[in-house]
Amino acid sequence: MKLFSYWRSSSSWRVRIALDFKGIAYGYEAVHLVENGGEHHRASYRARNPMAQLPTLEIQGAQASGGAPRYLGQSMAILEYLEETHPKPALLPTDPFLRARARQLAEIVNSGIHPLQNLHLMQRLKASFQVDGAPVDARKWCAPFIADGLKAFELLSAESAGRFSVGDALSFADLCLIPQLYNARRFDVDLSVYPLLLQIEQNCLALDAFKSSHPDAQPDAVIAG
Repeated sequence: MKLFSYWRSSSSWRVRIALDFKGIAYGYEAVHLVENGGEHHRASYRARNPMAQLPTLEIQGAQASGGAPRYLGQSMAILEYLEETHPKPALLPTDPFLRARARQLAEIVNSGIHPLQNLHLMQRLKASFQVDGAPVDARKWCAPFIADGLKAFELLSAESAGRFSVGDALSFADLCLIPQLYNARRFDVDLSVYPLLLQIEQNCLALDAFKSSHPDAQPDAVIAG
């Protein structure tokens, strides 16, 4: 397998956590989201992912089909694929309701928060809207949506949390939550009002899979000096 990723892409981080937690070996190919107008817009990348988004997982094809690689985009689809093809260790509970709750929490981040804070939206905001003659402050515009989503996540996870968002085992919910908390800090969102989420984060970041998949540990990371 090969993962097309960017060190600070939260969607890519979700997948890196899953790959590392499940012990799946993979190659890493960096796709810079800013340089040269964004490498994800290149025709060669769009051929793999028509949405020109990250991440994309390259999967080696079967010998019967000539071994041509296949490509999966969208982090949640990739997580589902990895869960089905590498079920141990599991990232979804066995109880049907809790499985659905884990997916619900994941989607609060994936569809409820992420589209309202991603780079493409921020670039459009800056290019299209002005306040007092200056480009809109995209981070300030996005921050309330992040806060609203995290508030909902905190309330729902209070019903199901143990060490993690759904009981005492890692799930899709945690894989989405931790990168989102990382993003929230970049947007200056006050996280002190989410004590449960901060405790879950502390428990997650103690795990090797979160350490190895962390943005700062990626080969294309740019660490401020």
